[in-house]
Amino acid sequence: MEKDKLQTELKRELNAIKRRNKRVEADKAWETSKTRRALLALTTYALSLIVLVMINAPNPELTAFVPAVAYLLSTPTLPFFKRWWIKHLYRR
Repeated sequence: MEKDKLQTELKRELNAIKRRNKRVEADKAWETSKTRRALLALTTYALSLIVLVMINAPNPELTAFVPAVAYLLSTPTLPFFKRWWIKHLYRR
């Protein structure tokens, strides 16, 4: 009887780990997706445009591209810096 309880508990824990792994994989896929990058760049552009219009900046439609493009250019470098940070700075 005790063996059955142990097996049941192990199966339950294994299934919980599998569910968690699926969530982690989905989160990782979203974090690295081009869709997410595009949405963030678009949101950055829109918010920058709103602020620039509110402060009466010259050429707000064009100027709002600067932070959006900066974001898009910075995202490819992040994996490099993440690996470096984990190797040199991360303390477990």
